[in-house]
Amino acid sequence: MDDLLAPAGYLTARDTQRALGITPGALRNLVYRGRLARSGGTARHPWYAAKDVAAIAANRAERSAA
Repeated sequence: MDDLLAPAGYLTARDTQRALGITPGALRNLVYRGRLARSGGTARHPWYAAKDVAAIAANRAERSAA
């Protein structure tokens, strides 16, 4: 069960999807295109830096408000 928890300052893939409101495929696409980098974890259970996820969320909010 510990592999489902990320350390402080990081988000699991599921938490990242929820924060951005996207599907698993969309998350893989962000990683593939280099917009989001894995910051730890394992190949099957990656972690993403919370600050990177927050920056993408802010960018999306800014674009939708314009």
